[in-house]
Amino acid sequence: MITAIVMIDAATDSIPEVAAAVADLDGVSEVYSTAGEVDLVAIVRVREFEQVAEVIAGRINKVPGVLETETHIAFRAYSRHDLEAAFSIGLD
Repeated sequence: MITAIVMIDAATDSIPEVAAAVADLDGVSEVYSTAGEVDLVAIVRVREFEQVAEVIAGRINKVPGVLETETHIAFRAYSRHDLEAAFSIGLD
């Protein structure tokens, strides 16, 4: 699975609509409204690298109200949840 983190600048008056439209796209697993330099952060999860371009350039960038995107490709995921599950022996 390939994960891309997409920072999205959106038109200020349509951030909720942009977020909802992006969240409905195939390949987008989550969209977060954020404070800071970008308005939204979308998590894209696809099986092949070619699909990254399809989802971001072909879908996200075409959503009305999306002004600009910046994409980061994830190499490896680290989370407490994943680490705890990996070392768990099934005891509660």
